[in-house]
Amino acid sequence: MNFHVVTIFPELVENYARTSILGRAQKNGLISVRAHQLRDTAGNKWNKVDERAYGGGPGMVLRAEPVVRAVDALVKKMRSKKAKVLITAAGGKEFTNAYARNLAKKYTEVIIVAGRYEGIDARAKKMLKAEEVSVGPYILTGGELPALTIIDAVARQIPGVLGKTASLEEGRVASHDVYTRPEVLNYKGKSYRVPKVLLSGHHAKIDELRARRRSAQK
Repeated sequence: MNFHVVTIFPELVENYARTSILGRAQKNGLISVRAHQLRDTAGNKWNKVDERAYGGGPGMVLRAEPVVRAVDALVKKMRSKKAKVLITAAGGKEFTNAYARNLAKKYTEVIIVAGRYEGIDARAKKMLKAEEVSVGPYILTGGELPALTIIDAVARQIPGVLGKTASLEEGRVASHDVYTRPEVLNYKGKSYRVPKVLLSGHHAKIDELRARRRSAQK
């Protein structure tokens, strides 16, 4: 699966994608993550991609033309036309594991336009038939982190990326509380122990404990 991020800060995307599980998945040919400099399609000698908003406002807006040119150029180079174009936006559709699974199942090419400043000229969304996506109910300074979140979550759904299907937390009984050795930790005069049931080898009771704790943490 191929991921493309259109951004004014490609180094942010590339540095993260080269490391850990995403880096290994790229080396193994399971995914590809490429960042594309939006300023390359600015269309002016200053490589300027933003302008003030019509109607006034405190910040700048990314122009539609550079975004459309960048995405069109990527689509033209793709062997498969089965591509999904996303725009990171605080007011977009909620990104979930179900959304990630759907992307992994349906598409071989995902293009993510990382928003910046006050956002992207709304006409770009219409022209590209793109979908706006939000990774949470909060505001970030740019769309690079949301783009990486999307890539990370979708990549995990691709067979072989995690090594074992069982590593998908959403597909097994698990709580957010996990433990490892040693069995007892001493801190400031108190002992902190691993729950006995986890040491029992009784898988049904272990699953029951994890399910109960996961329910309590929601």
